[in-house]
Amino acid sequence: MPRLLVTEKGTVREIVFEGEKTVSRVLMDNGVQAKHPCGGRGTCKKCMMKMEGALSPRTEAERELPCGLRLSCQAKLLGDAQVWVDEETMLHIQSDGVMPAFSLNPVEGKIGSAVDIGTTTVAVRLIDLAAGRVLGTRSMENPQRSIAADVIGRMEAAMAGKSEILERLIRDAVDGMILSMCREQGIPACDVRVITGNTTMLYLYTGKDPVTLSRAPFEADCLFGCREGENIYPPCMSAFVGADITCALLAADVLHTTDTVLLIDVGTNGEIALWKDGKLLVSATAAGPAFEGGGIEMGLGSVKGAIDKVWVEDGKILHTAIGGEKAVGLCGSGIIDAMAAMLETEQVDETGAADEDELYITDRVYLSAQDIRSIQLAKGAIAAGIKTLMDEEGVTAKDIDRMYLAGGFGAHLNLNSAAKIGLIPEELVQKTVVLGNAALSGAHMLLLNRDYGDDAKKLCQLARTVNLGGNPAFTENFMECMLFE
Repeated sequence: MPRLLVTEKGTVREIVFEGEKTVSRVLMDNGVQAKHPCGGRGTCKKCMMKMEGALSPRTEAERELPCGLRLSCQAKLLGDAQVWVDEETMLHIQSDGVMPAFSLNPVEGKIGSAVDIGTTTVAVRLIDLAAGRVLGTRSMENPQRSIAADVIGRMEAAMAGKSEILERLIRDAVDGMILSMCREQGIPACDVRVITGNTTMLYLYTGKDPVTLSRAPFEADCLFGCREGENIYPPCMSAFVGADITCALLAADVLHTTDTVLLIDVGTNGEIALWKDGKLLVSATAAGPAFEGGGIEMGLGSVKGAIDKVWVEDGKILHTAIGGEKAVGLCGSGIIDAMAAMLETEQVDETGAADEDELYITDRVYLSAQDIRSIQLAKGAIAAGIKTLMDEEGVTAKDIDRMYLAGGFGAHLNLNSAAKIGLIPEELVQKTVVLGNAALSGAHMLLLNRDYGDDAKKLCQLARTVNLGGNPAFTENFMECMLFE
C-alpha cells in the first residue's frame, strides 16, 4: 500500500493509506488536523502546505499557488508522497490570515510585532524574526470607540482637542498586548514593529492632525512609508485608502499575477481595489458599522450567543449561535444570512419594504425596519463602490478572474447570502478567495522579508484613487444598488 510521510515540527511520521483520497482526509483520519473552514472548497487557503510525490494535477483553486505548495483539501494522493505541516521556514499560513510562500529575509532585530489598527478592532502578532515563528497573537476592540465609533467621528474628536486622548488610548492598547505576549514568552522587549491601518488610524496613532483628511481637497499631508524609531509604517495610497490595503494587496500577491483581481475589505470603510494589466484602481466607501453589528438593534460582535448562521429549510428560518448558546443577538455574518432569509421567505421585498416592523429569527431575536434600512445603505455603498471601480476600468464581473475577501468579517461571510442581498455580484461567488486578516498578514510579510518594502512602494506608485464622494457615477450606482437584487 502507498505511504504518506508527514513532517510536523521536525518529526517524520509514516501513514499507510488505501485508495485515492485527499491529503486532508488522510491526515484527519490519522489525527492530524488540517484547517479548512471553507468546508474543503479550496477558497480559504488555510490548508496550504508543501507537498511532493504522486499527487493529482492542480485544481483551479490551486492555479496561482507557488511551486511545491498545494491545498490539502484539493490534492489527491495517487501513490507515495510527502507533506510538510507547519513548515516554519516558509510560513505560508497563519491562523487568521493567508500569505503567499516566501523566503526569510527579516528586518533587523530578534523579536518583531505585526500590528493592524482597524477602526473596530486591533490585532497584534509577535514573531521570532530569525526563525520566522509566530510566538503569539492578541486582538481587542479598538479603545478609541469610547470616543467615536467611526473614522469621521474620531477625526472630529481629534480636531476638537482630543487628539492626545485618542493617541494614548491606541498606543496603550498596542503596547499592552505586545508586553503581555513578551512576558508570556520570557522576552524582555520587542525590537521592531510594523504598524498598519487606514490612513486616519495611522494619523491618530502618531498624533498627527487629521485636518487635511477631513476637508477638501482631502489630500493627506503624510502618506507614511517611513520608520520612526522601532516603528515601521507601510505606505498609504491616499487619504481614503490606507496602509491596510497596501498590506492586503501584498498578501494577495497581486504584483505577481496576470489575472484581473478584485480585492474587498468589507469593514466600516469598505475599501476596494481592482488590479488589471498592471494597473491598480483603489477606493473606499463609507459602509458604516452595520456589518459588524453596529447600529443594528440586536447587533453584537462575535460573542457567545450571537447568531452567526441563518438559513431557510422547508419554509422555516433556522439558525445557529456561537458557542451553542441561546441566541441573544446577531453578529455580522448572521445579519447577512438573516437578511437573505427574509428575502427568500418574501418577508422583505427588493425595495426593503417589510411585512412587519420586526422580523423574528427566534422568539426573541429580530431585525427591525430600521435595521433593514441600515443594511441596505451599507450593502448599497459597497456594491456601488465595486461597480464604480469596474465601470472605471471597463470590466464586468465576468471579466474578474479572482476576488479576494479581506478582513475578519469576510472570513465568516456566507458568500451565497452576500450575493442574495446584492452585496457582491453572483458571478464572483465561485471566484472568491478568503484571505482573513490580510492587513495583518501583509505587515507580517514586511517583517520577515525586507524585499516586500519595495513591493509596497511599487503598489502605491501604481495606485490611482477613485474618489467616490460627489462622484456622479457612484451616486447613480448607489441608487441602483440600494435594491436587494
